[in-house]
Amino acid sequence: MARHFYAFGSGPPFTSTLAQQFMEQTKRGAIAILLVDRDDWLSYMPAYTDELKKYGAGTFYYLPLPSTTEEQVIKTIKDSGGIIICGGDTSRYAEYIADTNIGAAIKEAYVQGVPVAGFSAGALISPQKCIISSKDNKEQRYAERNGIGLLYDTYFAVHFSEWNETSHLQAIKAKHPTANVYGIDEKTGVYFQNEIIARMEGGGVYQIQTNGCKKIVGT
Repeated sequence: MARHFYAFGSGPPFTSTLAQQFMEQTKRGAIAILLVDRDDWLSYMPAYTDELKKYGAGTFYYLPLPSTTEEQVIKTIKDSGGIIICGGDTSRYAEYIADTNIGAAIKEAYVQGVPVAGFSAGALISPQKCIISSKDNKEQRYAERNGIGLLYDTYFAVHFSEWNETSHLQAIKAKHPTANVYGIDEKTGVYFQNEIIARMEGGGVYQIQTNGCKKIVGT
């Protein structure tokens, strides 16, 4: 069973080609959208859904956390053909999703071939470790905590060019020298099939290599 993960370097929308591909992989099933509860959150949802609707999406299950019960979230994930993890406060997303029963349910669905897309914070919490930039937490320091575990030895820096995150990417690589470490610009998506990059769309994607931080071309 092929596994599908999409990492986006900022909030929505999906890039067009990746939106179409995501919908083809959902087999037109309902899509679960996990988000950390915030004021007026529903008004932000069209940014996630509008591009998918162009390619046939019809039913979305909105799962604000922590106001939705864990039992309901897990049941909905199991009934869904696709999963989206929204962007926002990465530490809160990690607290409510990563290394929890909800995270385990997402991983189980992913292994069974359900496509998962993570936007910014959603991308950061999806690997084995959630690595948070000093520009993305109140303590203003590099931080690591457990992630969902969809990818192993693969980590991201999001908002890469916009936040000037080369030093953060280098710090990740220094702590995880054998890992694949990618910087993803805003409005940019990277598609992993079976944990290997298969497609990129949008702006820049960067990787730490022996001769420095290099922009890599799309596949």
